[in-house]
Amino acid sequence: MEITSSKNSLDPVTFEVLKNAYVNIVDQMAEQILRTCYSFVIYSRDFSSALCDPTGDTVMQGSGDIAAHVGTLHYTAKAVIAKFAGDIHPGDAFVVNDVYQGGTHFNDTRIFAPMFYKDELLGFAQANGHWADVGGAVPGSFNVSALDHMAEGLRITPVRVYSKGEYLSDVAELIANNTRAPQDIIGDLQAQTEACRLAEREIQRLCDKYGVEVIKQSFNEVQDYVEVMTRERLKELPNGVWETTDYIDVDPAAGEGLIPIRVKMEIRDDTVHYDLSESHPKTIASFLNCCYGGAFAAIVAGTKMQSPDIPLNSGFYRVVTVDLGPEGTVVNADWPTPVAGFCSGPFEKIMNSVFELWADILPERAMACTFNLEYLLIGGRDTRDDNKPYFMWYDWMVGGWGARNGRDGWAATGPVFGVQLGTQPFEGQERLSPVLTTGHELVLDSGGPGEFRGGMGVEKGGTLYACERTVVSYCCDRERSVTWGLWGGLPSIPHGVWVNPGEENQRYLGSLFSGLPLYQGDTVTRPSAGGGGLGDPLKRNLDAVLEDVEQGYVSPDRAKKDYGVIVKE
Repeated sequence: MEITSSKNSLDPVTFEVLKNAYVNIVDQMAEQILRTCYSFVIYSRDFSSALCDPTGDTVMQGSGDIAAHVGTLHYTAKAVIAKFAGDIHPGDAFVVNDVYQGGTHFNDTRIFAPMFYKDELLGFAQANGHWADVGGAVPGSFNVSALDHMAEGLRITPVRVYSKGEYLSDVAELIANNTRAPQDIIGDLQAQTEACRLAEREIQRLCDKYGVEVIKQSFNEVQDYVEVMTRERLKELPNGVWETTDYIDVDPAAGEGLIPIRVKMEIRDDTVHYDLSESHPKTIASFLNCCYGGAFAAIVAGTKMQSPDIPLNSGFYRVVTVDLGPEGTVVNADWPTPVAGFCSGPFEKIMNSVFELWADILPERAMACTFNLEYLLIGGRDTRDDNKPYFMWYDWMVGGWGARNGRDGWAATGPVFGVQLGTQPFEGQERLSPVLTTGHELVLDSGGPGEFRGGMGVEKGGTLYACERTVVSYCCDRERSVTWGLWGGLPSIPHGVWVNPGEENQRYLGSLFSGLPLYQGDTVTRPSAGGGGLGDPLKRNLDAVLEDVEQGYVSPDRAKKDYGVIVKE
């Protein structure tokens, strides 16, 4: 492979202005989506955008994109370009969510539009948003028991939805009317499309100011810049091989036994290579599988967090390579394997494994395991309205991040899957769905004990009213393979859902299920885990233990058992 030279043809000032302008354009796309979307899920920032060059390679990501999306957008771009090569025109826009062509799961639906300047194709803009429902057997399209992707919802291979500026309403409505929220889907599709149009207008404005040849050259040079920066950073590190294993809780079809996700990393001079080929050799009988796009994104996100100052584009992917092994495995699922739960399954196991591997190389950035992304979806008919429309209470929680070298972990923070995911306002949830929030508080003793304590998890509850034909689904993991500690630190607590806790009819549902019936008056509650601890808990500063007890983070009992500290009233 030819290594890119660090020499640029653009003068340094122009290059720096344009590099930052591209980040700003993607951030403007985010603001456009945020202010015009229809879905409460997308409003809570489950979306990402990118600029791509004419080949589909990523020119720039923004400053607030979802980690699980960033390593996949170039794959989708290349899939659309390959299908419509020679038939892409000004005013066109395409829609795609195909996990077997580089996507993540079917809810993550991308709008992809060309950017022209005076009839010359300069590149593409792409806006990806998590649509709240894409059909399938259960509201929210998270079907734990799916045996193939047909049970998960609508698979959209690349299809044109705007043709030379004309909105193809028949195509859009065919897609939307196969979901439970067609009005939201149409609104989000149009919001994402307009974000792409905004990007095109901004690129045209820059062409007017700097000249089209300068812009075309800068698209190449910003990728070269990221490649060179990444290679130079790696040259400063020792060569070597590191490996670790994390686990998914279970394969429902295989009985007892954790499912291994094995990650080996090799740094050789100015490259870093990951090998996941020794992971579980089959797909599992739930939707906690991952196609190549999602697995690659986990590697990219985990590696990128070691160098947060380097921008992200396809230059990074020239340096960071991955071997996922043969198709048909839990980390490289093939058609028609269900993968809607990739984010709670392999993705976060891979990403946390990458953190663990880098802790040995950059100990100053070490961090123990972080709580697992989880989604609770309650869906049915809303009887507050005489028309009894569908509702979807689509909820994810904050939780605890792993303790860091020299610092306790962050409490009540978004998942590493997408730390910028907003905590959904309860008032907004209650307006849209007949679910009344009954509690939201930090969980005592949820931070993994250590010399530096893991961040605290959170417990949230909700009670159903004015509803019928209601079911609940939960996408999570870490009920058994709990959030682990590092360097002698201890784990956090398991995930899991309770219905009517403390009542005679209380039920424990576990951490992975879908389509279970709920009724008016039922209360659902679950905790998010805290982060793992770092270092021997017996070495924790006594004043820090005392403060934890005073603040209600650690109970006196656990202070004695975990930290060897007796706290008297």
